[in-house]
Amino acid sequence: MDRQPGWYGCNQSDRRCDVSMKKVEDMAVTQWVRLCGVAEAPAPGQVMEADANGVAICLANVNGELSALDNWCPHRRGPLGQGWVEGESVVCPWHSWVFHAKTGVAEYPENERVDVFPVKVEGPDVLVGIDAAPVPAESAITGEESSSEPGGE
Repeated sequence: MDRQPGWYGCNQSDRRCDVSMKKVEDMAVTQWVRLCGVAEAPAPGQVMEADANGVAICLANVNGELSALDNWCPHRRGPLGQGWVEGESVVCPWHSWVFHAKTGVAEYPENERVDVFPVKVEGPDVLVGIDAAPVPAESAITGEESSSEPGGE
């Protein structure tokens, strides 16, 4: 089967694609959003709450390195940005669930985690990478956009 570079499992002649061969993450676009100014970022050992285009973020400073996690604890939706740092983890202020700042994995219970977002500093700004809505598989194949309105085709 002829394959065009960049197409995974696709037949070059008819552009049908086995999307299961392409990672879902590859189909999303990261949007870098200003979270706060460097001067507003938490000091080492501190956390803060911030908003990035409607996404609630817990920004943590662990040993001088910034990490961005989903602000909502999966237990009872406690605000992680109101918690504290212990070692390399963020602790939920409501029931003390602990999440590793780099991986989002909980110490306990097993298999619990929060999302972690990429962070970078550009000049005076702290930016967080928020994934835009995944590109629908059909659009990835045809290059066309589908309607997002109810009943749209």
